[in-house]
Amino acid sequence: MHLFVDNLTNVDFSYLHAERGLLGETWLAHVQLDGALDHQGMVCDFGVVKKTLRQWLDTELDHRLAIPVHSPNLSLTEEGDSLDIRWRYGQDRELHCRSPRQAIALVEAESLTSETVAQWCIAKLTPLFPDSIDQLTLSFTPENIDGNYYHYSHGLKKHAGNCQRIAHGHRSRITIWKDGQRAEALEAQWASRWEDIYIGTREDVISDDDGKYQFAYRTSQGEFALSLPSSCCYLIDTDSTVEFIANHIAGELKKDHPHSHIRVRAFEGIGKGAMVEL
Repeated sequence: MHLFVDNLTNVDFSYLHAERGLLGETWLAHVQLDGALDHQGMVCDFGVVKKTLRQWLDTELDHRLAIPVHSPNLSLTEEGDSLDIRWRYGQDRELHCRSPRQAIALVEAESLTSETVAQWCIAKLTPLFPDSIDQLTLSFTPENIDGNYYHYSHGLKKHAGNCQRIAHGHRSRITIWKDGQRAEALEAQWASRWEDIYIGTREDVISDDDGKYQFAYRTSQGEFALSLPSSCCYLIDTDSTVEFIANHIAGELKKDHPHSHIRVRAFEGIGKGAMVEL
C-alpha cells in the first residue's frame, strides 16, 4: 500500500554549486510511504508523517547552508562548534564561510541536486519511522513559476530565529507594475541582476579588498563570517528582509521612472513576501 503527501512543506536554504557558487534555493517536498496496513487500517498516521518530516526538514535543511562533503571543490575544517568552509568554483573563484555547525547541512554527496539531497534526507529519516514501513520515498521540486525569478542568499543578523544564519536563501518570483501595467521587461532586468546573488548589508562588510567582500557579525547562535567575490554580491543600506528588498527595488525603479507609479511584489520563497507602491 502506498501513502503519499504532495507539497508536504517547503525548504528555503542555500547550497554550494561547482560552477555557480552560492545558490539560494526553495524546494517543495513530497513524500511517499510503502508498507502494510496496521490495526487502524493505515500505513502510517498522516499526523505522524507530517510532524516527523516537517520537523526534521525544518531542523536539518531549512535555513541552512548545504554543502556536499565528498566534493573535490571543498575544504572543510571543524574547530570546536564552528566549521570553516572553503569552496572553489567556476573560473578560479573561492568562497570562505565560518559558521556555527548548526547552520550547516553536511550532505553525504559529491554534488548537490534535488535527487542527491533527497537521498541524504531519506537515509536520515528512515530510522525515525516504524519497522512496518518498507520504503520511504522523498522528492523535491521547485515551484512552477510562470514568469521571472531570482536566486538569492542572505543573512539577517537581527532575526531571533534561523534567518540570522549568514548564508541561507530562496528562489523567489518577482512581479512589477508600472503605471498599472505589468512590466515584465523590468522583472527580467531584476531577475538577471540578481541571478545567484548574495544580498549583503553594507554595515556587515568588514573588508573590500582584491575583488572580494568579507561580511561578519555575531548573533545569538554565534559568530558568522562570509567572504566571496564582489561580483556575486549586491549591497544595500538596510538589512535584507523581504520588506526592505521590495522597498529597495521600488526605490531604484522610481529613480529611473520618477513620473511613474511603481508597484513591486517581491517574494521570499513560495507564497510569501512584501509589496511596495511608490
